[in-house]
Amino acid sequence: MKNFVFIILVLFLSVSCKKELVKEPKGLIERGKMVDIMYDLSILEAMKYQNPLSLDSVESDPKKFIYKKYKVDSLQFAQSNIFYASDYETYKDMFDELGKRLAVQQRATDSIVKIEDKKAAKTAKKAAEKAKDSIKKAAKPVNIDPKSREKLLDK
Repeated sequence: MKNFVFIILVLFLSVSCKKELVKEPKGLIERGKMVDIMYDLSILEAMKYQNPLSLDSVESDPKKFIYKKYKVDSLQFAQSNIFYASDYETYKDMFDELGKRLAVQQRATDSIVKIEDKKAAKTAKKAAEKAKDSIKKAAKPVNIDPKSREKLLDK
């Protein structure tokens, strides 16, 4: 009888531990779409800290643009975010996926910047060579015959 009560108690505790902390909201945003929204919002945050004036020139709120793009409202996003955050493993997987996407974008951006830097360096080098050539051409001595030189010096 003691073992039976112990087994029931263990089963009860294991079932009660799996209880959902937050109930699924009515308009839950699907996981993939949620990751896309979080990606766009993280890009906006990076822009805000990297170049704050770039977002000041925008007439509307950039977050509203993102919500409109994905056809969600801020309340729906907040409720979905709370729901996903209540399950640590799912939320961590979402952020890992987000981190991978950001890393891929970072590598692509870095390669574009390197290419642009090489082009700028090549252009600057060509401009410097042209300037040297023009100085050399201007610095060439002018050949004047000795009789003309004497006339110039006598004056």
